[in-house]
Amino acid sequence: MNDHKALILDEVRKFHQDTQTDKGFVPGVTEIWPTGAVHDVEDRVALVEAALDLRVAAGTRARKFESLFARKMKRRKAHLTTSGSSANLLAVSALTSPKLQEMRLRPGDEIITVAAAFPTTVSPILQNGLVPVFVDVELGTYNPTVEKVAAAIGPKTKAIMIAHAVGNPFDVVDMAALADEHDMFLIEDNCDAVGSFYDGEPTGSFGDLSTVSFYPAHHMTMGEGGCVLTSNLALSRIVESLRDWGRDCWCEPGESNTCLKRFSYQMGTLPAGYDHKYIYSHVGYNLKATELQAALGLSQLNKVDDFCAARRRNWRHLREGLEGTRHLILPVATPRSDPSWYGFVITVDPAAPFQASELIAFLEDRKIGTRRLFGGNLLRHPAYMEQPHRVVGELTNTDIITTQTFHVGVYPGLTDEMIEYVVSSIKEFVEARG
Repeated sequence: MNDHKALILDEVRKFHQDTQTDKGFVPGVTEIWPTGAVHDVEDRVALVEAALDLRVAAGTRARKFESLFARKMKRRKAHLTTSGSSANLLAVSALTSPKLQEMRLRPGDEIITVAAAFPTTVSPILQNGLVPVFVDVELGTYNPTVEKVAAAIGPKTKAIMIAHAVGNPFDVVDMAALADEHDMFLIEDNCDAVGSFYDGEPTGSFGDLSTVSFYPAHHMTMGEGGCVLTSNLALSRIVESLRDWGRDCWCEPGESNTCLKRFSYQMGTLPAGYDHKYIYSHVGYNLKATELQAALGLSQLNKVDDFCAARRRNWRHLREGLEGTRHLILPVATPRSDPSWYGFVITVDPAAPFQASELIAFLEDRKIGTRRLFGGNLLRHPAYMEQPHRVVGELTNTDIITTQTFHVGVYPGLTDEMIEYVVSSIKEFVEARG
């Protein structure tokens, strides 16, 4: 590092210190956000240093992050992408690749999922001409059972794609065994669950493919960004191709002739020797992340274990504080799991003398931020009502979630004082309503 650069980064540290003001927590005045990113001085320095290097497209930092993150998640390969949503699109699209031959998914094939989800778990299924098959979830865990998924398997069912709901793992060991038994693929949407474990292993390490989001609401952030992970090298190569315009070449940007056969290929009906950097084996996209995102990701990765510990601590504070509160269904961890929670989910009992919307309004008036459990029942949204799909069983709990469920925050930026105010506010409202 030259002296000028070191001086600039030293000034960045001073600037960061100058901007840090602790106004203290004022109940009912200070916003308690349901989600949020936590940044420190090293995050700011990492971004500025990457900007000074002026390597904007993915480069050495991106490759380093992919290597470190794959190792942390116990996967052989990780591919950075623009968002968790595009990670899901790449994961599903990879299963339609002609390179999978008889295993590839074709239009009309089915993928089992849930309607109580964020849209981007379901949208890639439809965008690839596939058919989502919806099953209900359990209140408390907000995940489907293996039995419900097994009952939904039909002759056209080729894959399972489920998110670990708000960081709470579904029964991924038995779900993976079910997929294997029926020669189906399993995609773990791990966007809300980085740092969660099932049977002592990280979620995202069980499926054929898994996805992660680095949006600010999640466990670590790049501002935007996402990742597709796998230990299947064939799927890894397909994902990389789809992410990088659909090209057949695997040279990194700025590199040429990694395979030493750049002008020796003959593919399709192209002339022999056509430049391999411009041969396309998939109908792909440009969904690569940037070097700036990777720089922030590397800095955040150093802190992600602490972030996850804070989420668990805040969740326990809420759970213990609200234990025994009437009319509320409180969240529970799935057996055999150690969740790294995205949020603290509350369902108001349908028989309660008040509606979830009333409690939400009360909390919001006190500056306590709330969020619904994503889309509730996606099939009740305009975007999905007329889309091809199949439902197995009744979506009873999914409909309860639509009207009666919401979550409050557990992210690391919340203090004990804030959490205690959330607890006391909820209890005050419930007690006043009998």
